[in-house]
Amino acid sequence: MESNPLRQQIANMRQSLFDEKMLDEHYLIVEQLEDKNNPNFAEDIMAMYFRDSTQLIANLEQALEKEKPHHDFIVMEKQLYQLAGSSARMKTTLQQVKKEHEKLRGRIEPYFQLLRQVGPVETAQRPS
Repeated sequence: MESNPLRQQIANMRQSLFDEKMLDEHYLIVEQLEDKNNPNFAEDIMAMYFRDSTQLIANLEQALEKEKPHHDFIVMEKQLYQLAGSSARMKTTLQQVKKEHEKLRGRIEPYFQLLRQVGPVETAQRPS
């Protein structure tokens, strides 16, 4: 067990992200790819995710807001699949994805800020 209070806070934050199912085993794989050459690999991957997914969400919202009798659901379905790993065709589903996206961003950014303060951990460990 780490005696540094800041490292303990980071471990608690990380565990909470897994407990709330905001992160899963895919994130563990990303963490394991970090090394001395790129100790911020996981943070870089999440930054790319937020950049790309923010644009996908904006594209979907724009497509749904247009006053068309028929939306291009095939294009929207591909974007939703790319964003969330599943397809949906309703504004409420998009709003839920957007809400969860912002929640994850709000939780993961402080986690990475603390990680930068204390430096890299030796190895990634599976949460309990």
